[in-house]
Amino acid sequence: MRITALLAAVTGTSIGISALAAAPVETSLRPHVRPGTMTTDAVVISIDIPVRSLRPVARPAVQTGGDEVEVIKVATSNPAFEKWIRGFRGRALNAGISSKTFERAFRGVAYNPDVVKKDRNQAEFKRHIWDYLDSAASPPRVEGGQKALRKHKRALTRIEQAYGVEKEVVTAVWGLESYYGTRKGDTPLIGALATLAFDGRRGAFFEKQLIAALKIIQSGDVAPKNMTGSWAGAMGHTQFIPTSYLAYAVDFTGDGKRDIWSDDPTDALASTAAYLKRFGWRKGMPWGVEVRVPRGVSPGSAKRMPSDWAARGVVGADGKPVRDFGSARILQPAGPNGASFMVFANFDVIKRYNNADAYAIGVGHLSDRIGGGPEIRASWPRGYDPLTFDERMEVQRLLKRKGYKLEKIDGIIGPNSAKAIRHFQQSVGVKPDGFPSKSVLKLLKTR
Repeated sequence: MRITALLAAVTGTSIGISALAAAPVETSLRPHVRPGTMTTDAVVISIDIPVRSLRPVARPAVQTGGDEVEVIKVATSNPAFEKWIRGFRGRALNAGISSKTFERAFRGVAYNPDVVKKDRNQAEFKRHIWDYLDSAASPPRVEGGQKALRKHKRALTRIEQAYGVEKEVVTAVWGLESYYGTRKGDTPLIGALATLAFDGRRGAFFEKQLIAALKIIQSGDVAPKNMTGSWAGAMGHTQFIPTSYLAYAVDFTGDGKRDIWSDDPTDALASTAAYLKRFGWRKGMPWGVEVRVPRGVSPGSAKRMPSDWAARGVVGADGKPVRDFGSARILQPAGPNGASFMVFANFDVIKRYNNADAYAIGVGHLSDRIGGGPEIRASWPRGYDPLTFDERMEVQRLLKRKGYKLEKIDGIIGPNSAKAIRHFQQSVGVKPDGFPSKSVLKLLKTR
């Protein structure tokens, strides 16, 4: 399970988050802002904000009722955000956050309009199931997963033994969430969560995550400057949100910290396995199996043993009856004209990680492919002649050569690539559907 004017705010450290959601996190790097100063298109106002501190005071302080109050220089053009932080500070302290932790975490924090924009625009780009799975189990992601499995085989084997979750499944979650640790997100989380809590659209949710993040800092598991992630607060190799981290993260390495951010992914992978185990993962049971459903059979939402489904003509994609791993239902994410899957209880466990069918199929299918399993055999009702992975990369290269703005040539047709395809199609007078089709590739080569 993925987003500039930054405005400085109040008290503490610097700030700067897919589909189980649904999509793997895709992050872009952005420069960090120096604490204490900010340049924006707006007028910069410098103010002194009194902040209560439990630390020794190294600078002149205002005395109020005998308590030492440290004066922190803040540049801000968003006084409403500053006021919100002052109010939130009291709620955080009431929740058990110390003044020292609050000040460390909020020093240099800035209002981040970029995360608000991303929160507003999440629904703008819709991906069809086939496009999502093209990305989730792309050749580079499968190869990367097999390489990661070999590299971390010892740790993953120990994790599988401890929690009973297959190492291919844990690796697949890692692959979808952060592309095996290469796209963990670099957004400072305290600022991002504070901005989203202040914004108010889902204020209660993000304030809860913000308090959880402060508890993580207070526990000593991570320093504020190292608490980075996606724009919406997902953290580390397998993108835990703060409340899930508090509930399920584990110190598998035994170093006294639940470190899901460092180059060593062991704690993050073990935490993912612990999470799946907690919600009922059953070792040896598949997430699902691709099946053939005869015409005239309407699966509905019924759950049956695979042998009962076989009696109704539902068999595996290889033509053989599916073993009786447990009761299962038939899922047809694109309708009867697309691929069909017999999904078991483990499918719903994956959805506890991210509640989307596409994500659960993506994790499950990627885990199968990492383990040497076949591609999905059925065709999808795409409505166009699909491209291979290499052809999708060629489309991106040709679009970029023609001046369209694309950040990456990666074979993933995300919102930027689809937008570029639509604009190109408009320019040559064809229907602007944004689909990565063979006809688009042909037009790009000839126009």
